[in-house]
Amino acid sequence: MKTELLQRWTVEQSAELYGIRSWGRGYFDIAPNGEVVVRPSRRPDAVAVSLMSIVAGLRDRGLSLPVLLRFEDILRSRIALLNESFQAAIREAGYRGVYRGVYPVKVNQQQQVIERIAEFGRPYHFGFEVGSKAELIAVLAYQDDPEALLVCNGYKDEEFVDLALYGLRMGLKPVLVLDMPEELELILDRSERMGVRPCLGVRCKLTTRGTGHWSESSGDRGMYGLTVSQIVDVVDRLRARGALDMLRMLHFHIGSQVPNIRTFQDACREAARIYIGLVQEGAPMGYFNVGGGLAVDYDGSHTNYSCSSNYTLQEYATDIVEWIASYMEESGIEHPIIVSESGRAIVAHHSVLLFNVLGVTRFERTPPPEQLPERAPEALGRLYEVWRSLNLKNLQESFHDAVYYRDEIRAQFDHGLTDLRCRALADRWFWAIMVRINELLADTKRVPEELRGISAALADVYHGNFSVFQSLPDVWAIDQVFPIMPIHRLDEYPSRLGTISDITCDCDGKITRFVDMQDISPVLRLHDPDGRDYILGVFLTGAYQETLGDLHNLFGDTNVANIRVSESGQVEYVREFDGDTVADVLSYVEYNPVELVERVRGKAEQAVRLGLISPQDRRQIMDAYESGLRGYTYFER
Repeated sequence: MKTELLQRWTVEQSAELYGIRSWGRGYFDIAPNGEVVVRPSRRPDAVAVSLMSIVAGLRDRGLSLPVLLRFEDILRSRIALLNESFQAAIREAGYRGVYRGVYPVKVNQQQQVIERIAEFGRPYHFGFEVGSKAELIAVLAYQDDPEALLVCNGYKDEEFVDLALYGLRMGLKPVLVLDMPEELELILDRSERMGVRPCLGVRCKLTTRGTGHWSESSGDRGMYGLTVSQIVDVVDRLRARGALDMLRMLHFHIGSQVPNIRTFQDACREAARIYIGLVQEGAPMGYFNVGGGLAVDYDGSHTNYSCSSNYTLQEYATDIVEWIASYMEESGIEHPIIVSESGRAIVAHHSVLLFNVLGVTRFERTPPPEQLPERAPEALGRLYEVWRSLNLKNLQESFHDAVYYRDEIRAQFDHGLTDLRCRALADRWFWAIMVRINELLADTKRVPEELRGISAALADVYHGNFSVFQSLPDVWAIDQVFPIMPIHRLDEYPSRLGTISDITCDCDGKITRFVDMQDISPVLRLHDPDGRDYILGVFLTGAYQETLGDLHNLFGDTNVANIRVSESGQVEYVREFDGDTVADVLSYVEYNPVELVERVRGKAEQAVRLGLISPQDRRQIMDAYESGLRGYTYFER
């Protein structure tokens, strides 16, 4: 059977197995030679480039795995797609306003990402959203489009407000959004001192709650924003100070990664009524900010599961435009400028983490003996009978019996009532039963809940050259699922079932949840490395993963390469960033590398004086130690 699979397996089967054409959105596919390719423009006639060839180019340039690839052309494509989707929806609906998107910097604050978004967003007057003083300071250096918005959310102190107002004086278009009622007096006082009239917004705490993992951040008890009564109070205070004309934006946010389009519909209806009420109160308004939440279909299932979305980007844009238009028309209100703060949908697709497999801990399928030994205990005989009588009709019964008799034999062994050889035979028959059950489950349409963990128990462990905590923190923290697959050998049958372990000394440094078109799978089909170079890719990692990473076991940032691919398929290695050295990460936790060298040198010299090592040994020790400080924190091979 295995030989037949090896002969018949095709790249089409690999594409279906890993779902690459569903979550890849045209950016990623598999070439006839079994290698994953990237096509950043998504145009079918554009030349696709193999990720393996990109890896080879990086290695020729001295950059080793693990490496994070950033495809700048995909970033350009995502910005264009978002803006053009709203433009198409506006044309189709006859909407009398425009769209002005902003990128929330918190999603990925890396300098090269911000720089490229400013560049690629300029044709669309695409701006930024900041939620801290540090983010504001970074964006002030890169935003130079006077038509693009600079939405200022988050808690604001005097320095934050002053910086935003200075941006206004320099010709930018900041909008100071009130997240707390107390911020109003601070903003008004600072703007009067500076002699400017700022553009203000209010973040509304809607009763509509989001769906998905971040639903707790919205609703009546959400952490951020003003209630309707607080918004009315703001209107009264602005009117009393002759400043109601400053109130221009209504903002709301119903959470990140919202998988169900109905959630946006409910939120827009409630927010539209509040917006209309503010206009009727005399505020000029003009900006309707729907916040973030535009989801990424990580598993390709196109459902309302938390790691997916049951709508496309175009459906999202069309629905928002039509909903807002209908409410404004009904009330005779001028169509506002639509603003959204989509971050995940902009940056997720453009980053791919690549790492090599260092080794595999295999589940050994050792066949048990065909016959029982003489004078075998009754429980071992019962286990043997379970193995012999197992069939498709008695799977659950056999599973329960196998667990019972295996545990009985272990208890007897613990009390000295049976010997080591009997205990070993029990384990072999037990696992033979589990292997057979797992094989029979492949022919079962409905797998009982208690049997679903068998495949994971039988899986190999693939040890990857990376840190979950540094490069994929959401896998550990919130059970985020990312598409993971080999980037080569996809014209071969993946004969092994595996889970993935990183190289940290932590039991949580593992990946045991994988994309599956039907459900989340506890295992991933992989190839036997067989001593060869074997490279896995983790896709859609551009949102949040880089800046949320930590230094668990002092594994630092990976190498990074910014890549551009022309329509003709020419690869340009735009920028390369070396990952952290050992000295770098030690300095982050307050070690002084120079002092460390001196301490070890002193120990080595003392060892020479005591006759433990020779002076030549001391030199070799110091060379190795200093070389280690300069080296990559990951395995270099």
